[in-house]
Amino acid sequence: MAKFMTVSKRENEKKRLAKREEKLKKKESKKLSGKTNSFDDMIAYVDENGMITSTPPADDIQKDEINPNEIVIATPKKEEEEPVILRGRVEFFNVAKGFGFIKNLAGVEKYFFHVNNTVSEIAENDIVTFDLEHGLKGMNAVNVTLEKK
Repeated sequence: MAKFMTVSKRENEKKRLAKREEKLKKKESKKLSGKTNSFDDMIAYVDENGMITSTPPADDIQKDEINPNEIVIATPKKEEEEPVILRGRVEFFNVAKGFGFIKNLAGVEKYFFHVNNTVSEIAENDIVTFDLEHGLKGMNAVNVTLEKK
């Protein structure tokens, strides 16, 4: 008993077989041309200017001698910095929740602080000195002390 095929199925089958034959012809023509992808064909060289070429570099090029003992791998030492004492005014302070914000007197930046980071009693509009520390949401004021008048 013969298989029942619709017209579109027959056309698809013919296309598939034609593609297969075309692929086999291309494969045979590559074999006959003798062109192969050898390792030597895939190697690329970089010249002294950083350009990629297919020819190896000449052996008569004078190369600079490098003494491995002269190579220094280290991080530069950090110079001792004098600690900067920042001054600011307490703009907002919530006693019930124990946090507030200090506005830097030297600029327009405002820094968050918490009661745990204060050394003395603080109220709004007090002039204070403080240090900065990286927090989760930015810079935080720590070691907050009331400035002596």
